[in-house]
Amino acid sequence: MRAVIQRVSEASVKVEDKVVSKINQGLLVLLGIEEVDTGEDIKWLSGKIARLRIFGDENGVMNKSILDVDGEAIVVSQFTLHASTKKGNRPSYIKAAKPDIAVPLYEDFVKQLEVDLKKKVGTGIFGADMKVSLLNDGPVTIIVDTQNKE
Repeated sequence: MRAVIQRVSEASVKVEDKVVSKINQGLLVLLGIEEVDTGEDIKWLSGKIARLRIFGDENGVMNKSILDVDGEAIVVSQFTLHASTKKGNRPSYIKAAKPDIAVPLYEDFVKQLEVDLKKKVGTGIFGADMKVSLLNDGPVTIIVDTQNKE
């Protein structure tokens, strides 16, 4: 699983001009799923996101997690995070999981993040043409890959 985690002041997801998710302070997580991803990847990544200390403390130092600031989260599935641009100019998405594998993993990830955050998590609609809006706070953007834990 590959996640682009953005600290936001606000974020929303629209599908066909209808807002399907909206948050204030928190995290917008763009999530790419590979066929090799498992339940262990879900648990590890969700825990990492919940505990990631990227919110400012009273001294302005990034020392607090989303749990510490009682922030909200939205998770949006994004297969393009697994684009390979090595050859040619048209990205290949061969590493991205097909919907029959990706949808259950995506849904399980959202459920796990809700457990870890102890609150409801907003989502997009898997496979839909979504319009994602955000006000990136900082900006702070972190990329985490369960297949390459750095």
